[in-house]
Amino acid sequence: MFDTVFHRPQGLLEQLTQLQQALSRSRAPDGLADSIRSATAGAFPPINVGRTERSIEVYAFAAGLDAQAIDVTVERGVLRISGERKPTARDSSDGVQLYAAERWHGRFTRAVALPDDADTGSVDAHYRDGVLRVTVGLREAARPQRINVQ
Repeated sequence: MFDTVFHRPQGLLEQLTQLQQALSRSRAPDGLADSIRSATAGAFPPINVGRTERSIEVYAFAAGLDAQAIDVTVERGVLRISGERKPTARDSSDGVQLYAAERWHGRFTRAVALPDDADTGSVDAHYRDGVLRVTVGLREAARPQRINVQ
C-alpha cells in the first residue's frame, strides 16, 4: 500500500491494539470492563486503576465537575462512576458563533469490575481539584501476611 497525507501503514502492534479495543467495545457496550486490568480506554472520565497491599485505587480525571454531580456505586462486584457534565454558558447561549467546541458535555458512566478479594463494604471516595479518588479496601484474608519463622 502507498503512503498519502491521509493514510499511513500501521504496524502489527497498532493493528492488534485496535482489534483488542474493538473486541472490548463489542463485548462491553456500557463500558463495563471484563476485569480490573481492562478498563475501557477512550471514555470520559479517563481513569487509572491500581492496587496496593491494602486496597484497589481508582482515579477518575473529571475536571470541571461539581462533587455532587458525581455518583459512585458498588453493586455485584462492579464499581460504577457516573454523572453529568453540564454545558458551559458559552456552549449553550445564543448568538455565540463557535469555531471549535472540544469540551465534551453530557451524561457519563464508567465501570470497573472489582476482583473477588475486594471488600465492597470498605469504599471511600474523595474529589479534589478535578480528580476523583476511590479506594476499595481488600479483605483481610487477601492481604499479604508476614509469617514468623521459628
